Amino acid sequence: MSLDAAALADIHDIITLKYRYGRCLDNRLWDEFGETLSEDATARYGTVTQGEPLHFDGRAAIVDYMRTSLTGSIVSTHTFGNPEIVVDGDSATGSWSMSDVVIAPDFDTVITGTSYYSDRYRRIDGRWYISHTEYYRLYEAVAPMGSSGMQLIANRWATP
Repeated sequence: MSLDAAALADIHDIITLKYRYGRCLDNRLWDEFGETLSEDATARYGTVTQGEPLHFDGRAAIVDYMRTSLTGSIVSTHTFGNPEIVVDGDSATGSWSMSDVVIAPDFDTVITGTSYYSDRYRRIDGRWYISHTEYYRLYEAVAPMGSSGMQLIANRWATP
């Protein structure tokens, strides 16, 4: 299978979009995070630490959930890799591996996990957006920080 220059440029733009999604999420750049999503985006996150998987319809609902969940001294990192992107005109699909760590010092908790994302993308007015994102967990683990000997020695979100 060979790809022309336009398809390769689209794939590059979509990879950059997904990386921006993770960077803005971890840095709490909520306006920029929202700009990675189409207005009618949907999200299905397969986390179990909060009970049932989480479902959101619409950019505003997705951003609002993230904005109200990642607060205080909570630190998160989301690392995406192994992209498999297929472009078909103004739509595309993608598969990604993802590893994440969420540290919640106020709750003496560290959550780690890996997942596989399945995304759909749509080009609107010449720009790519995530129109649907979902993942399933390969694993999710939770551990107390203190009893594991973990000491957080730097935290961008900690109150001085």
